[in-house]
Amino acid sequence: MHFMNKERSYDVVIIGGGIAGISCAYNCAKNNLKTLLVEKNNYLGGLTTGGLVVPSMKSNDKNINTDFYNELVKYSKLNNAQITYGDGNKGWFNPILLKIVYEQMLKKVGVDILYESTCVDFEKNKNNIKKIKIESELLSLYIYSSYFIDATGSGKFSKILKCDFIKEKNKFQKKSLRFLVSNVDLEKFSDFILKIDNNRDVTTSFKIDNDRHLSTAYTSSKDKKWALEEYFNKAIEDNVLKPADTEYFQLFTVAKMPSTIAFNCPYLNLDKDYDLIAYSNALIEAREAMVRLLDFCKKYLKGFENAYISNIADITGNRENGRVKTKYIYKINDIINEKRFKNEVLSSDYPIDIHSDDDSKLTKYNNYYLPIESLMSTNYDNLFIIGRCLGADFESHSALRVQTSCASMGEGVAKYIAAKIK
Repeated sequence: MHFMNKERSYDVVIIGGGIAGISCAYNCAKNNLKTLLVEKNNYLGGLTTGGLVVPSMKSNDKNINTDFYNELVKYSKLNNAQITYGDGNKGWFNPILLKIVYEQMLKKVGVDILYESTCVDFEKNKNNIKKIKIESELLSLYIYSSYFIDATGSGKFSKILKCDFIKEKNKFQKKSLRFLVSNVDLEKFSDFILKIDNNRDVTTSFKIDNDRHLSTAYTSSKDKKWALEEYFNKAIEDNVLKPADTEYFQLFTVAKMPSTIAFNCPYLNLDKDYDLIAYSNALIEAREAMVRLLDFCKKYLKGFENAYISNIADITGNRENGRVKTKYIYKINDIINEKRFKNEVLSSDYPIDIHSDDDSKLTKYNNYYLPIESLMSTNYDNLFIIGRCLGADFESHSALRVQTSCASMGEGVAKYIAAKIK
């Protein structure tokens, strides 16, 4: 049996192999930094792959630090894992093939990857992390580094480091568990949904690369008239669906997977103060809801007659589950006022997007800008926070958590560190 050395040293160590961590690793290595990416699963991508969170939500085309994302689109296209949707969104990816695409990209630039590994301990010297201990089922390894990055999404690495977290009471984003349904007659469904819904802000359909692609949605919110409302009401009346199943329903086709639709639902049925048993029960209930949702589609929506569930996400769709205190806590007023900063890592126009029992909303603003200081830990001088666990208040976080912005955060931090080391 081959054992790794008990100690290794890097310029940058990134904990978490979602899109933020991958982007950071890719750009660090491109800037000739010795880079390690540590991932708890046996694949890369996080929510973009194991979570089945496709497509990437569209942001503006003037984003800062988009080199990685543009390369991702190119690599994905070469691997038959990407389409550009009819609205110009290039982020329609194939979540299965993305696992391979990410590895290709990191292999090319020379990133070391540790799979099925987690950080369990650390040593520090004043305000600097000196080394961390990584463990898997087979080995343990001490790793020294000049810089460390928390790209876990939940701030799990920062929790181990005993960092401070932002605490806002009564702020809660609902969680989802996504799934795929295959063997859908997309032409038949497209004709059906376009006929009953003429709102092109909700329902769209395009022929792309000889495949049919579409998107549609429904929520139980009464702020607008939904074309699918009568179908959902009938399904509840017929005991096909439970009222909770109708709270949020969103469908997207999947790049290069003809006849397959990704369901951005169901929500997990959780109170704000849930425990581990409640969380586990909510996952069980969510999978039961998937069966009901498929039954609903088969009975009421044309094109689903022979459809079946082909994949269920390995990772829960957590929109927010831990924000680390950083040198600058980004706030909703920074978005509203389009505040500018000296060291900006991204620009976006993705809206405030809150999924909540209390205050669900989708509010559009103009371009806004995030500073590097919102990615710098207050506890350590050599720790950065990227992706969903960045330092932001609840409302602004709901806009910043999307994949394109997370990729820009990773790239921005990588370039900042490279400039410091040089």
